[in-house]
Formats: sequence, structure tokens, C-alpha cells
Amino acid sequence: MKQTVVGNRYAIALFEIAEKYGQTEKIEQDLQTVKQVFLQVKEMGRFLQTPNIPADVKKNTVRQVFPDLSQYVLNTLFLLIDKRQIGNLLPMIEKYHDLRNEKRGIAEAKVFSARPLTEEEAKAVSEFFAKKLRKNELTIENIVDTDLLGGIKVQVGNRIFDGSLKGKLDRLKRELIGQ
Repeated sequence: MKQTVVGNRYAIALFEIAEKYGQTEKIEQDLQTVKQVFLQVKEMGRFLQTPNIPADVKKNTVRQVFPDLSQYVLNTLFLLIDKRQIGNLLPMIEKYHDLRNEKRGIAEAKVFSARPLTEEEAKAVSEFFAKKLRKNELTIENIVDTDLLGGIKVQVGNRIFDGSLKGKLDRLKRELIGQ
């Protein structure tokens, strides 16, 4: 998901409040709940972005749909509604998640492999790359890519570590051709 400047600002402000009041985990859970609803019920986003629906109607709907949200998340949603920035909600949630992970020393990685990794292999990859990246933990999403032939390719943010057989063959080919 593409992050936005506005979404980043709201996420940073919400994260600072969450840290100040010791609510980072609760707010993360609330934001993930909101995200799931927005991804599963597309009409919710369209409803909240419709300009001719009064803000108080939108806020009442949010209160009814999310009765258990923390006041900080609820206030953030209301602010996004008032400022007509609800389109930045999902990027804001992603940025908040990234900020929380960064604070806890956690990185997320996509691990491409020719076959599904076993639990032991996934743990070994996670531990190895966590140390390499100086992180406390690396959570991985294993993606099967049969084009790799063997080995793995790890993507953490915009960094790629290619230890796949296909990658090695491609590098060898470039060397032989002289490029």
C-alpha cells in the first residue's frame, strides 16, 4: 500500500500519543480491526468519502460500527472525517504499524522460495536475516515462486537478498556476456 504524506502525519501523531499513554498495542489492535472492516466492506470507505453526507452522520455510523475502539483511534477517525482525509486512513494504519515495528526492532520480509519453507527453515531464515539487519525479530511471509528453481530470495523493504538459483544463473550470465 502506498503511504501518503497526510497519512504519515496522522500516524506519527497517533503513535506519539499512544507511546505517551502506553497504548501502542491497544491502538495497533484497534487500527487492524478498522483496516479489516475497510478492506472487507468497501462501501464503508465510499460512504465516509461521500461529500454530501454530513460529518455527524458519518461519525455516528463509525461509533455504531466500532463501539469498542479506544478514544484515541475514534478521535483520529473523526478528525479524518472532519478534514475530509478519510482516504488516507489505510496508508495511516500502515505507517502506524511500521512505526510500532521500528520501535520494537521488528522488520517484515517477503521470502520467495521454489517450495514452501518448513517451520524450521523459516525460523532459520528469520534469525539469520534479523541478525544481518540488526533487528530483534524478522517476521516473514513465504511466497512460493517456482521460477526460482531453488534457493531463496528475501525482500525487506526495498532491499533484496537474492540467493536463488535463478539469481545466481542470471549473475553468471551477465558476467559471461560482460555486462
